[in-house]
Amino acid sequence: MAEEDDHVPEHSDDPNAIETRVVAQFVRDLSFESPNVHRLIHGPGDNPNLQLEVNVNAKGIEQDLFESTIDFKAHATNAEGVIYDLEIIYGGLFQAKNMPQDALEPFLLVNCPAILFPFLRRIVADLTREGGFPPLFLDPIDFASLYLNRKSQDGTNPLEQPNGPTSIN
Repeated sequence: MAEEDDHVPEHSDDPNAIETRVVAQFVRDLSFESPNVHRLIHGPGDNPNLQLEVNVNAKGIEQDLFESTIDFKAHATNAEGVIYDLEIIYGGLFQAKNMPQDALEPFLLVNCPAILFPFLRRIVADLTREGGFPPLFLDPIDFASLYLNRKSQDGTNPLEQPNGPTSIN
């Protein structure tokens, strides 16, 4: 029985081949506040009102090196007041060699956040749990839909060549 070669070379012999890699991941900024914890000592009270906000940003650092970040905010309140405010900017540095200009923006605002999201999700769950509350498990986010919605709001066609990385809400 012949063995199949499943090995995929890391680097192509083609000097124009697209190469991408994650250079680093990091927490850029983090804040968790529970200003009314003393009011919640006798129980959690009524069901919380939870407001979530997600923004994605990207920028060039140097040739072929880019930063992509997810800016996440969670604001939980109930009749007793603010339960907690959580703000985190989680990012990564990504190398993208020979990336066509028209593919760069979707790569930075869709693919890169999709790579970062599971790590952000874990941090959010751990922070809320360590803050004394049930862990906040985030549902998966469709970054492609967010990107397309933002582009349609801007009046630009996401399939056209972009002017450069932008933020999406």
